[in-house]
Amino acid sequence: MAKVELKQPVVAEIAELFDGAASAVVVDYRGLTVEQDTALRKQLREAGVTYKVYKNTMIRFAAKGTAFEALEPNLEGPTALAVSKTDATAPARILANFAKTADKLELKGGVVEGTYYDAKAINVIASIPSREVLLGRLLGSMQSPIANFARVINQIAEKNGSSAEA
Repeated sequence: MAKVELKQPVVAEIAELFDGAASAVVVDYRGLTVEQDTALRKQLREAGVTYKVYKNTMIRFAAKGTAFEALEPNLEGPTALAVSKTDATAPARILANFAKTADKLELKGGVVEGTYYDAKAINVIASIPSREVLLGRLLGSMQSPIANFARVINQIAEKNGSSAEA
């Protein structure tokens, strides 16, 4: 079999990952211990993020003609790719958080919802809470005024009820 025929399935696999992906982040994983790598993969898997090491050339071929083509400048040296189809901030958030304890893990850059971000910007995106946390905060902020309004109405009703009896 020719080399091209061996590489086509890998390129197709990466292209399928990119298809419909909300975000993709590339990292340099050199220096991670087996334990660190296992823990990182577990965290990413639990969040629904696909994390795999690919050859840079394969990523380039798969990204050609997509928004993920912007990753090209970051495809130097050993590269691992983290892709999420559901939560756009999950790969950046998990990788940046993990990099705090594993200083060998280096974020190179990423594409989030069609826009390229360098390593600094990916770290900023990593600080954005997950969708679930944001929805919880929104719901909490909506419940507080409603609860206060209900208390005031109840107090008015009690006051009017007691003055009607007198």
